[in-house]
Amino acid sequence: MEKTIGNPLSWTARQFGSAGDHIAATTAELGGEAAAPPQVRKMTMNDVWAALRAGKEDFLACRTDAIFAVLIYPLIGLVLIAIGFQADRIPLLFPLLAGFALMGPVAAVGLYEMSRRREAGENVNWQSAFAVVRSPSFGAVLVMGLYMLALFMVWMFTALQIYNWTLGPEAPESLAAFARDIISTPQGWTMILSGIAVGFGFALVALAMSVVSFPLLLDRHVGVPVAIVTSFRVMKRNPRVTLAWGAIVAAGLAIGALPLLVGLVVVLPILGHATWHFYRRAID
Repeated sequence: MEKTIGNPLSWTARQFGSAGDHIAATTAELGGEAAAPPQVRKMTMNDVWAALRAGKEDFLACRTDAIFAVLIYPLIGLVLIAIGFQADRIPLLFPLLAGFALMGPVAAVGLYEMSRRREAGENVNWQSAFAVVRSPSFGAVLVMGLYMLALFMVWMFTALQIYNWTLGPEAPESLAAFARDIISTPQGWTMILSGIAVGFGFALVALAMSVVSFPLLLDRHVGVPVAIVTSFRVMKRNPRVTLAWGAIVAAGLAIGALPLLVGLVVVLPILGHATWHFYRRAID
């Protein structure tokens, strides 16, 4: 009997479905308390470089604690790779890793809290990263994370449909056979080009949603809707700077993924701390 690719949408939904129980208990925090939306600044590339320098300084000041705070992210990535190497999921291996980057802002929430505390002159350690769970904004942060998870699920479902439309729906015999089909057939090239184009669109949406929303939720009680709208406003007012920032983050995560995601334990903390400082320069 021929194998077909399993539906990643239903698989992921089952794994994370229990998180919905927590949302009901935290809805009181979602609306926020801000009377007016935050003011967005005009930015230049100097702000990007300054944010990266500040992120590096934060990392060097608390590197052991920062590395410990993000260890779960590469470990989850390795689990996803192992899942992707199963024969019936090989076509979803690259979309899985590319989409996994969408969850980077969620994994870096603890780093934003560490940078916030260090900026305020407070003592910072690995426990500071997990203290965000006790924050009044944690409910809103959790819901924002579920939005990013939903985007990841939709991306995986879309990637599956692209494969079914081009090379599927039968699963490839092996990774080598799959690679050969991609390179040597018109359907394979159609899948590559379609996947890149659609994936770029998902990446833009993720960037616009999350470029400042998570740090903003930790810093101010604005609520999820205002945080998302403000993030879109940052991108609208500073498209070149925001796109450059997104490209730097994507490149950093790609470099950190080699070899076997080990580099992420350094790259992710630097980018996470830098994202806090990018937010501080984007919002008045």
